[in-house]
Amino acid sequence: MHGIRPCLWFDGRVDEAVAFYTSVFPDGEVLDVSRYPEGSPPPGQPGDVLTATFRVAGQEFTILNGGPGFPHSPAVSFMVNCDDQAEVDRVWEALLDGGQPSQCGWLSDRFGVSWQVIPAGLGELLGDPDPGRAQRAMQSMLAMVKLDIDEMRRAAAGG
Repeated sequence: MHGIRPCLWFDGRVDEAVAFYTSVFPDGEVLDVSRYPEGSPPPGQPGDVLTATFRVAGQEFTILNGGPGFPHSPAVSFMVNCDDQAEVDRVWEALLDGGQPSQCGWLSDRFGVSWQVIPAGLGELLGDPDPGRAQRAMQSMLAMVKLDIDEMRRAAAGG
């Protein structure tokens, strides 16, 4: 086995999506692009991108330009585990450009793909052995759109 790679079904805009995703993450790179050949049935036109494979944050993704058959849904999201609040802020703003915020660190980008932008320390706060601290951190998180780890720590401490 050679690992698992998510494949995202898109209806066009593959070049734009790959350029966007590889620009959001500092290590983003395009690995492969294949195009619809002459005589291809719809949805592709000859020369349109059929698939594109890229890597961001060490994870490979493929986008399939498959037409309108399967829209994106929040039922599948990609978690971005950030080292600090500054990284949360940067990644959040980049992915949100043209997209829609949700709550608890979730957003849908301009292509409808769902992301969770997670600060380091979130798991420890929510799993605190003191149930009161964990509950206060949880309540704080549930009231947020973009996660703010310092605010959650203040809430956990009772502040």
